[in-house]
Formats: sequence, structure tokens, C-alpha cells
Amino acid sequence: MLVPVRDEALNLAATAASMQAQQFPGEIEFIFADGRSSDDTLEILHDLAAGDRRIRVVDNPERLTPHGLNICLREARGTFVARMDGHAQYPSDYLARGVERLGRGDVAWVSGPQLPRGEGWWSSRVTLALQSTLGRGGSRRWRSDSGSEAADELPITSGSGVFLGVWRRSTLLELDGWDEGWAANQDVELAARIEARGDRIVSLASMGAFYIPRNSPRSLFRQYFRYGFFRVKTSRRHPGALRLSHLGTPCIVAALLASSLPAGAPSRRRIRTAARAASGAYGLAVLTGTARVARRREPLDWILVPGVLAVMHVSWGVGFIAGCWRLGPPTEGLKSVARGLRVRVGGPSRQRRPAEARPGPA
Repeated sequence: MLVPVRDEALNLAATAASMQAQQFPGEIEFIFADGRSSDDTLEILHDLAAGDRRIRVVDNPERLTPHGLNICLREARGTFVARMDGHAQYPSDYLARGVERLGRGDVAWVSGPQLPRGEGWWSSRVTLALQSTLGRGGSRRWRSDSGSEAADELPITSGSGVFLGVWRRSTLLELDGWDEGWAANQDVELAARIEARGDRIVSLASMGAFYIPRNSPRSLFRQYFRYGFFRVKTSRRHPGALRLSHLGTPCIVAALLASSLPAGAPSRRRIRTAARAASGAYGLAVLTGTARVARRREPLDWILVPGVLAVMHVSWGVGFIAGCWRLGPPTEGLKSVARGLRVRVGGPSRQRRPAEARPGPA
């Protein structure tokens, strides 16, 4: 198991316990790459290693997640590897189920849904927000919809997002591991390369892992800003990683900014009026989403959940805009989204027309 960690002292003991409890018919090794933690993470790791010979601790001088993952990958000796995080907890058969599914030979990556479980005044409201469609943004990484047998396994793409998982070590070595230019969104970038090879990724509902969301507005803003920024970088390299829903939050940010334009020329007033209408519609959507998840006995939910959603959306949108400014817009990805939108709106009817009736060259 590959586990990059940095400053995870608060959650590390519980996370390590869920890893050590894995029931697997074979040998397991746990490789923790410490990113020069400033808290007691390294001491906790050494204590764990002293009590469990399966645990190894390695140094990650670059401190970033993809570097830690690649260090662990180079140290790994097994046929299969699993990525795990230091602030999540896993079912006892996580590894066994992933390996069993890989053994069928038709997929290259097996993951599970990300199940938020808040601990703290803000983290618990992030958990509520992630129960709403506005919080999840249509991503399949957050859950596998229950209620149907087909939902036990869902296909995953770079566009829909992915959470951790299990691979054959040879697959990752062939791909040279994680791209170290991706401080965030590195799993999505890896998923795009796996897709490019023609391989499949699936999410098993039974492999859902509990994840502890950030417990402050500042840390949540930073997290989602990075998501938005690196989605641009990923989409520039892999246009198929961009979805229509990814463009919603940048549009929200643009509408909020345009709604504060000073009065001036009629054209500017029209833009401001339209932006304010869009901002009002967004605010109504946030309140509607809050009403679906807020707890009746917790009045503070009605204040904090809208705040959580706003932080998520604004920070992701600002990050996306900053990525476009810094790296350049994901032009090919935007074209792909536009083509997909045209097909949704009018494509099928055009496709049903006889070839001889279509205008233009064949």
C-alpha cells in the first residue's frame, strides 16, 4: 500500500488501524512516505513500524503527494499496489475486493466512492454539502448511487473524477507512475493516460472509504482552488478530462463579478442586470440544496452549509480562471465540450436526416 502523508498526526492512528485490519489472503506491506511533517506524524509512523514489521517509512523530501506516491511505488515489491490517504478509513476487504476485480482482466484500475464523514464544526457541514448535487458536481468519486444492482459497479472516467484505488504494479510502472508536475488532480491525469491506452476504470460501491473533509473555510478554499487550477492543466493535456459541469463555477464567479459593475453605458447595465439575475438564481439554488440536506435541529446548518457551497464553488471557479490565466485556456477541451453540447441540443435530429438532404459537402 502506497501512503503519502504530511502533517497527519490528528488522524493517522485511526487510518493506520483500518489499513492494518485489511483481510487479504497474501502478504501486505505498508509504505508510508513522510513529506517532512512539522507535527508528530513521523514519530507516530516510527512507533507504528516498531510494532508492525509490515510497515516501512520512507522520506519524501519534495513533500508533495505525487513525489511521495512515486517513491512508494519504487519501493513496492508486490504484484498489486493500492493508494491510500492518511485522512481516510477503509473497509477491511478494500484491498481484497480490488485485487479480485482486477483479476478478471477487463479493468486496469479499481476504486471506490469517497464517503465524507465530518469531524468538527466546518468539516461536518462540508459533509452535508457533499450530500447535495451542488456539492458533488456530478462527480462519481463521491458515491456510487445505491438502489440498483447495476450501481454496485460504475464506470469511471477522467472527467468524472476518481478516488484512490488498486492497480497492478506493472500497470503503474509502464505509465511511469504519477506525473510529478501535478501537485493536485494527479489521479485524474493518471486516469486520462489509462483511458488513452484503451483501459477501463471502475468504482465498486463496496470499496467506499470514509474521508474527513477540511475543517476550516481557508483550507477548503485552498483545496478547491487547487482542484480548479489543476483541472485546467489536466484538460490542456487531456481534453477529454473537461466536462460541461466544470464550466459552471467559473461562470458563477464571472456573474458575481459582473453583478457589481458600476452603472454606465446601456450595454454595461444590461450585462449587470443579467449577471444579477444569474447570481440570484445561483443563490436560490444554494438555498434549495441546503434545504435538502440541512438538519432541522441544527439551525447553524442553514448558515454554514450555504457558506460551504459558496466556498467550494467560488474557490474552484477562481482556481479555474487562474489556471486559464497562468497556463492558457484548455482550448481543445472547450471545443470538445461545445461539440458534446451541440449533439445534446440538436445533434440526434440532424443525424436522423437522410444524407442527401443534408446541406454542405459530404
